[in-house]
Amino acid sequence: TCGDLAIPPRAICRKCQGEELEWVELGGRGKLLTYTTIAVGTPAMIEAGYDRNRHYCSGIVELDEGPRISAIILGVDANSPTSIKIGTPLKVEFLTKAEGETEKALLAFKPITES
Repeated sequence: TCGDLAIPPRAICRKCQGEELEWVELGGRGKLLTYTTIAVGTPAMIEAGYDRNRHYCSGIVELDEGPRISAIILGVDANSPTSIKIGTPLKVEFLTKAEGETEKALLAFKPITES
């Protein structure tokens, strides 16, 4: 009831401790707050082709609505970390990965390019 937005969802509001919560769809846009590039990844990222020669980027994105979330950052040169800029406008990109007979959605963001 206080209007606070939280990710991930929770049973009790962190701001007012209220229990009357509802789902809110967010716009999927934000900006890069901080990041790191990773050369030695998890088994899943190694399986996806990332390694010491092909790094990937993970960052914290502040959504336009306020909440912050950790996600993979696509469309940046993780092998050249100084080329990645804090404050870069981003939009959500859902990646799908097959796990047996089911698909798993992975959260990622990529820079917004002007068309």
